Amino acid sequence: MAGQDLVGSLTVGEWLDRWLAGKRIRKSGISRYETDVRVHLKPRIGDRRLDRLRVSHLSEMFTAISDANAEILEQNAQRRAAVEELATVPWKGAENRARRKAMKAALDAMPPFRRITGPSTRQHIKATLRAALNDAIGQQIITFNPAAHVEIDPVRKPKALVWTDERVARWRQTGEKPSPVMVWTPEQTGAFLDFVETDRLYAMWHLIAFRGLRRGEACGQPWSETNLDRHSLTVTGQLVQDGWEVESSEPKTDSGFRVVALDDDTTGVHERHRKQQQAEREEWGPAWIDTGLVFTQENGSWLHPGKVTDLFERLISASGLPPIRLHDLRHGAATLMLAAGIDVKIVSDTLGHSDTRITRDIYQDSRELHQMGEKLKVTTSGQGPTRTPPSCNFAA
Repeated sequence: MAGQDLVGSLTVGEWLDRWLAGKRIRKSGISRYETDVRVHLKPRIGDRRLDRLRVSHLSEMFTAISDANAEILEQNAQRRAAVEELATVPWKGAENRARRKAMKAALDAMPPFRRITGPSTRQHIKATLRAALNDAIGQQIITFNPAAHVEIDPVRKPKALVWTDERVARWRQTGEKPSPVMVWTPEQTGAFLDFVETDRLYAMWHLIAFRGLRRGEACGQPWSETNLDRHSLTVTGQLVQDGWEVESSEPKTDSGFRVVALDDDTTGVHERHRKQQQAEREEWGPAWIDTGLVFTQENGSWLHPGKVTDLFERLISASGLPPIRLHDLRHGAATLMLAAGIDVKIVSDTLGHSDTRITRDIYQDSRELHQMGEKLKVTTSGQGPTRTPPSCNFAA
């Protein structure tokens, strides 16, 4: 009876704490769960009794999050307008200085710029609560999972767009990207690889551009799983960020464990990179840190994935090319493979997608990427490897 009373008085917040304490997953995953619980779930529904939690309570929570978003957007707009107005006030003159002082005081009293809780974050909050409540059902604490039935706005993923000449011209005028997901043409990818040819991490940029490895996978690729004689590498791990800390981890899904075939050009690039790394090892001598990884800092230590992204962005800026995310190099790699006539199943396996539908959704359902791929099939038909656009000879 006492046990039943204890279960009956258990709050959502108490259960979430207990659930988190019992999770046995990688550190970065736990951090994401903890954020959902600390920032959103406990403040909004933590005091409710677990066995009395209803779908209506969750609908009210997500409505409150949407209302908070609207308030944040309005406050951000007010602060932005105040900052812009302050910038127009001259520095000289007692009257102007007094006005600037008053405006700065008003700015200090305003809420700071804040981010809203976007659609993908709301979906993750729901997924976290659903997982926690499923475990409560498994332990026979409750019998119903309201998180499985609450409806929230679906996440609409932006379609990938190609950096056409017209979009590049507009970007040079305004500095605005047409979409969060942009893809270089093969010529632009080739121009980037030409520009970074002397960069010590050139082999990594080349590998991501041609074989679509994820950032963490490239940073964590060991030489022991890289067989240049057989023109292949096996993805068995990755380096991931937990905040700003870096840890080694297995791929997130079974499909992440995969063998990736390497073309002759990529193999040659990696052979030259291995000689370069050996020269660095000899230069550092006893101070060399033997991590066994293909891509490292000059002393052999791990690359920080966040710093790799920063470097990629600086290289793009210096090259004068239109901006893309490092992850968007995967889109270009997939487009080149599909254009070369590689079966979508092989492309999906190379990229580490769990289902070919993911590959089709991203690449074949994007009209622009599909059209670019069809154009490549025509322009590269019967030709050997080219430098710009990059090689479409993907046979191992």
